[in-house]
Amino acid sequence: MIPSTQFPMIAAFVSLLSLQVGAAFAKTIFPLVGTDGVAALRIGISALLFVVLFQPWKVRLSVSQWPSIVIYGAMIGLMNLLIYRAFLYIPVGIAISIEVLGPLGISLLSTKRRTDIIWIFCALIGVLLLPFNQTDTTLNITGVIYAVLAAICWGLYIKTASTVSQIGSKGVATGMLIAALFMVPIGTVQAGLSLFTPNVLMLGLIIALLSSAIPFLLDMYALKRLPRSIFGVLMSASPAVSAIAGAIILNEQLSALQWLGIVAISLACIGASLTKKS
Repeated sequence: MIPSTQFPMIAAFVSLLSLQVGAAFAKTIFPLVGTDGVAALRIGISALLFVVLFQPWKVRLSVSQWPSIVIYGAMIGLMNLLIYRAFLYIPVGIAISIEVLGPLGISLLSTKRRTDIIWIFCALIGVLLLPFNQTDTTLNITGVIYAVLAAICWGLYIKTASTVSQIGSKGVATGMLIAALFMVPIGTVQAGLSLFTPNVLMLGLIIALLSSAIPFLLDMYALKRLPRSIFGVLMSASPAVSAIAGAIILNEQLSALQWLGIVAISLACIGASLTKKS
């Protein structure tokens, strides 16, 4: 029998696994509806699920809360749009490794401890190693730019998430609905009516469940029972897990140096999580 104290850690790990498998699976349907179409499916269907589950219309938001909610929703939409566009040009594991530099940077910039220099150095080494694949020393610059922009959006998302978390799950649902209001039209422009065919909608539901609904529900469970530092350590495995998912699902092969870069970035995330003041 699994000790009850282990369930939150298992939930956090399953959340991470679901999220990264969902990311890799999403790339497989790019040929059907494009990157923007996939982002629209994920955000739109997730918004519908969250609205049904959490009934956000029952919460009363103050005037001062609306700017944070709107920015939060906008960053959710842009993060998904940009990271999927990055997937189109560079491997999933590399794109996620660049994207996590956003929240990592926010974490490191919020402290002034000298030991943080170690984690900054680890992250820098990791980034420098990412371009070294088996054949040459270049990454597609378009993909890198999209991943960097996604990282910036993730950093801004973290900044507004603290305000939204005070509202609770209804605040998250409201933010997701705001994201859907501009993401679904963008996806429809790219994919057209094919976005709403039964087959594509079913694939979109799978992506929404794997990438949004299941991770969110598991994270809510885990965060109530785990110290944030431990939760952060588990989430720090995102680059490595995404690279493994990309290798298995998409056959994206990385060089030894790229794997070393991903490990270095993961170590930087772990270090920042362990040393961050509560």
